[in-house]
Amino acid sequence: MSISHFITYLDCEKKYSPYTLTAYRKDLSSFEEFCESEFEIEEISGVSYPVIRSWVVKLVEDGISNRSINRKISSLRSYFNFLLKSKQIEDHPLRKHKALKVEKRINVPFSEKEINEVLDFFDQADGFEQIRDKLIIELLYTTGMRRAELIGLKNTSIDLSQSIVKVLGKRNKERQLPLLLSVVGTVEKYKLLRKDIVSETDSFLITKKGDEIYPTLVYRIINEYFSKVSVKVKKSPHIVRHSFATHLLSEGADLNSVKELLGHSSLASTQVYTHSNLKDLKIMYNQAHPRGNKNY
Repeated sequence: MSISHFITYLDCEKKYSPYTLTAYRKDLSSFEEFCESEFEIEEISGVSYPVIRSWVVKLVEDGISNRSINRKISSLRSYFNFLLKSKQIEDHPLRKHKALKVEKRINVPFSEKEINEVLDFFDQADGFEQIRDKLIIELLYTTGMRRAELIGLKNTSIDLSQSIVKVLGKRNKERQLPLLLSVVGTVEKYKLLRKDIVSETDSFLITKKGDEIYPTLVYRIINEYFSKVSVKVKKSPHIVRHSFATHLLSEGADLNSVKELLGHSSLASTQVYTHSNLKDLKIMYNQAHPRGNKNY
């Protein structure tokens, strides 16, 4: 069965996002090209594990990180799971494969001070791109939406009368997120300026040429502004989302509520954000507990 059939399955049955589908297609096509050039195998559905292992070795030799290799193998595993489930194959070639070891990556959220300093840059903002950039940062930080959800916003997604924004999350699950009064003001300014831009798209956030914004643009905006106030290694839309969750939890927000806002399917995903406050929790514990180390 071809890769295109599998991608169609992920799209129609699993409701994966366009960006996820692109990643799967890219990983599988890369493996397909390797099989054809190195082993003259045109149909990857029947490959054996030694062939896959050879691909892993080549990826390592090419300097691809273990984390990226594991992701590629994960795409391949999902493909073979699909073939096994649809009875296209009888044995899973990755059944005994063990993932490569990777260092645990810790995402450090922006501080509230850094967030405020970035937003201060827009105090005198009045041009279209400046107001749009401010709105992008505010939406990411005050709602916790994902980058793909931000890009996917339509002109009908925001209801100013109720101060809510509707986002389409993973697997086409819609959720409503509240908008702060300050963000409503920025939305109103943006909508006024957007009227002067000739655009045929119904996407809410657009470029000055009238096209839908794209992933690298959003990343560039976040990286550019936060580089002015932060020395943190990673500055990305996901770190802004991470900061949203961390700051809510540090102020006492209920874990289940944060889970719903983030669009997580399980609490396990949300609990990752509680680790950022572990150091503060330990300090409080040691200072408050009768047998604690007061000088911690």
